[in-house]
Amino acid sequence: MLKKSFRKVKSTQNIILHSDQGWQYQMKHYQNLLKEKGIIQSMSRKGNCLDNAVIENFFGTIKSEMFYTRKFGSIQELKIEIVKYIHYYNNDRIRLNLKGKSPVQYRTLSFENIV
Repeated sequence: MLKKSFRKVKSTQNIILHSDQGWQYQMKHYQNLLKEKGIIQSMSRKGNCLDNAVIENFFGTIKSEMFYTRKFGSIQELKIEIVKYIHYYNNDRIRLNLKGKSPVQYRTLSFENIV
C-alpha cells in the first residue's frame, strides 16, 4: 500500500504520517521506506488515545459533516470536496468554544490582542 501511494503522491516533502503502534508500522523496512521519501513518522504511544485527539476529533467531524452526507463519483471528486471542507472548517465554520468565531478569525483576534 505504501509503495502504491508513492506512485500517486509525487512530492513527499512536509508529509507527516500518523499511525497507531500496529506491528506493520514498527517494521524497519516500513520505517526505512518513509525515511527514504522524507516522510516523518508519527506514532501514538501505546494505550494513549489522547496523543492524536485533535486530529481524531477533526476526522470524526469531517466524516459526519461531509463524507457520510453524500456519495462521491470518484476519488478526485472526494479530494476536491476535502480541500473545500478544510477551507470551510478553518475560515467559515463557527465554533462556540472560539467565542462564535471560525478558527482563522479566532487566531487573528488573538494575534491582534498580542500586538
